Amino acid sequence: MKKIGLVGGMSWESTDTYYQLINRGIRDRLGNLNSAEILMYSLNFADVEEHQRNGNFLIAANKILHAAGELERAGAEGIFICSVTGHEGADYIQSKLSIPLIHIADCVNEYILDYSKVGLIATIYTMERGYFKSRLIPEVIVPEEEDRNYISKVIYNEISQGIILEASAERYRQIINKLIVGGAEAIIYGCTEIGLLVNHADACVPVYDTTIIHSQAAVDFALGG
Repeated sequence: MKKIGLVGGMSWESTDTYYQLINRGIRDRLGNLNSAEILMYSLNFADVEEHQRNGNFLIAANKILHAAGELERAGAEGIFICSVTGHEGADYIQSKLSIPLIHIADCVNEYILDYSKVGLIATIYTMERGYFKSRLIPEVIVPEEEDRNYISKVIYNEISQGIILEASAERYRQIINKLIVGGAEAIIYGCTEIGLLVNHADACVPVYDTTIIHSQAAVDFALGG
């Protein structure tokens, strides 16, 4: 089994989900008491988020690179950044590593090749910048500006702090429905926290949760797939 390197803490709420999903995946595949060999570097999200908010994405990327480098030196054989927003600068980070960084967008692409248009809800950065959506093969549509701001506010002020409110979930459902009316054939939960608030039942089209997909890719990687 290969050792997985997780760069987590962005936020730790979703990193906890990664840890559970990966270990359950290994147990389901191998049975008995089997679990994943995981090395984790959990960053202080407040530090990373401050740099992202101020537009200092290279500084944020270097913090993630430092964590990934420490994991490589500790024996990790592949790096998984447990944050979609944390993939800003992923190509730069990969260029400094000698082990693979498994990009979350590339994992998602394996599931959405048959769609011509998908809807994306995520942090404001992921919805507006190109590091994730430009790597996706189908056309990507995002909510209108007011809805983008609301989605992102909930991610940072609520979900990432362990606050789950039904009123926020209902507003997310309304935004998702607007994307579907606008032609989205599937919805991507493009932030690793979103699945803590809404799930696959909250849309009338297929939903692709980046946390679930990335975690499954980690299981496949660990087992040689």
